[in-house]
Order: sequence, then structure tokens, then C-alpha cells
Amino acid sequence: MKTFKLEGTPRESVGKKASKNLRKEGLIPAVLYGQEPVALPYKGKLNSGEKIVEIGDNKGLIVTDFTVSVDGVRKLIYTPEIHLVEIDIKGSKGVKAIIKDSQYHPVTDNLLHIDFQEVFDNKPIVMEVPVILAGHSVGVRAGGKLNQSMRKLKVKGFAGDIPEKLEVNVERLELGKAIKVGELSYDKIELINPKNAVVCIVKMTRASQSAAAAANK
Repeated sequence: MKTFKLEGTPRESVGKKASKNLRKEGLIPAVLYGQEPVALPYKGKLNSGEKIVEIGDNKGLIVTDFTVSVDGVRKLIYTPEIHLVEIDIKGSKGVKAIIKDSQYHPVTDNLLHIDFQEVFDNKPIVMEVPVILAGHSVGVRAGGKLNQSMRKLKVKGFAGDIPEKLEVNVERLELGKAIKVGELSYDKIELINPKNAVVCIVKMTRASQSAAAAANK
């Protein structure tokens, strides 16, 4: 995975009104969720923008509210590629994270909010990875149409082992046949989508049905 460097500024004011004002200034509200639980009551020192969110069993997560610029995240958000994000927030430099969630305006599609999840080199993470179909299937050459049902697959693994894309070879995929998640495997990562989920299929077309009927006569 490529690394994307992102600068952020801690924010103390949260809520709908504060977020709306930030967007008018070309800033996007963001949240960084820590992955390592801390014992409560927390006796450590919190940096600007940080707070503790209780998760039960006398444990909590350090959550950081901050802002990023629209230009700063444009190449991170508006792309099919995935990245390991290195976030530099005042007081918390070089935090490694992945995008956990992002919210967009329903009409303008402008970015409204973005959530990050902190990651560690020795702890597995779960994220979605783009699927790329490779090859020209025999089913398509026979007149069928290749239909990709899943554009991304959810994988589990260490951040350093997760690839930028998952390549699926479709050269041997015959007419009317499908490739399912359970048929795929990749080194050092685990696919956690349902095994019977269809990734791609070569569907029959009228032309291929006519050709098949003629061949059976």
C-alpha cells in the first residue's frame, strides 16, 4: 500500500454548527480513533483535540477531533486507490491510519466528514481493497458478457501485507460460470466476505444463446 501524508489541526469546538463553519472556511472535520484501548480512569496526558471515549470493561479509546483542508485530502478521497495515511497532528506526529468512513453531501457530493482508524504494524486490520479483473475469458470470446459484481473485497491482515489491489484472473472463466470469493486466495491476507459471494460472472447474451442453440442442432 502507498503511504499518503496528511497534515491536520486539532479542534476543540465540535457539533453541527462548528462543523458547518469549518466547511465554509474550506476545512473538513475529521476524527482519529485510536486502536489501542487504555485503562480508565485515564491518568495520561491528552494532547489538544484528544478525548477519551469509554468502550466498557473500564477501558476507553483516545479519539482525536481535528480538521484537514479540502485540498489536503482531495487526492486521498477522490481516487479508487487505497492508502496507508500518515497523519501529522500537532502533538501526535506520524500516526499511521486508514480511512474508516467518509460522509458526502447527497446533492453536491462534497466531502462533509472523514473518520480515520489508527493502525499498528503488529496488529491486523480490516479494509476494503479494489478488485481488478485480468485476462480475456473464454466465455466472452464465446459471445458472453463479463459482469463484475464486486468492485472491492474486504480483507484482514497486517497493514504492510495488504496489497493496493486484488487481481482476479478470468481467462478460464467459461460462459455462464462465475468466480466466487471462496475460490480466491492471496498471500498473507484473509478474505472475509461470504465465500459464496459472486465476484464476477460471464452472462449469456442473445448472441451466445443463439450460437449455443445452433451448435446443438
